Amino acid sequence: MLSAPLAGLANWVDSFALFPGLPVWSYALLALADTHMTTACVTLYLHRCQTHRAITFHPVVAHVMRLWLWARTGMPTKEWVAVHRCHHAHVDTPDDPHSPIVFGIWRVLFLGTGLYHTAARDSAVLDQYGAGTPDDVVERRVYTPLALLGPVATLVTNAWVFGMWGLAMWLVEMAWIPFFAAGVINGLGHWWGYRNFQTPDQSRNLPGRYWSLLTCGEALHNNHHHIQNAPRFSMRPGELDPGYWYFSALRAVGLAHARRDVSG
Repeated sequence: MLSAPLAGLANWVDSFALFPGLPVWSYALLALADTHMTTACVTLYLHRCQTHRAITFHPVVAHVMRLWLWARTGMPTKEWVAVHRCHHAHVDTPDDPHSPIVFGIWRVLFLGTGLYHTAARDSAVLDQYGAGTPDDVVERRVYTPLALLGPVATLVTNAWVFGMWGLAMWLVEMAWIPFFAAGVINGLGHWWGYRNFQTPDQSRNLPGRYWSLLTCGEALHNNHHHIQNAPRFSMRPGELDPGYWYFSALRAVGLAHARRDVSG
């Protein structure tokens, strides 16, 4: 039971909300859809498009994903790209920003976002590995200097639309990428799973299709390290890559293109 002050606050927030009385399962489904959209934007825009230049999008589509990521993660494109390129350049060595082989699996799994931010604050990493990312006026004046404003805007919007349940949804939305991207993929993806290819690192594909569904194909990490600039991460029968499905749908209507034809 909530204390009287908390109950009063909850009632006050709900009094302004547009949809405060939906069934609990509907809030759960909406949060799941929201986090899946964020995951799709990470793999499609930040990873396959910006970092590895495997695919490209219509400028409007690209900016919608950039806006969504600003609102849901507060991660500037240049920082994410630079840290991930640094990871590939020094994979599973002391210069890798977040290798579980170096830092230990539990630290990367649960504190991986801290390792990411440590590398992202390194100007040498940004200068060396962040080249070619967006540098327009919106990036310089909003997305990078006001990175935290995005999640705050999401918090206010969630509360206005869904009331107190919107705040719970916001907590899930904010924790999703730090745990699954910074923790699970960077941690378990170099610690546990199966290997299709003998890459010169410890990358693994996480077993079980649910991992790929939750991460939009990012769980096929060994496949990705085998051919880093492949638009598709699935390379064996039974492997699922939702990120590639979404890219294929956008390509079918002329909103996305593959920069190169690379397969396993």
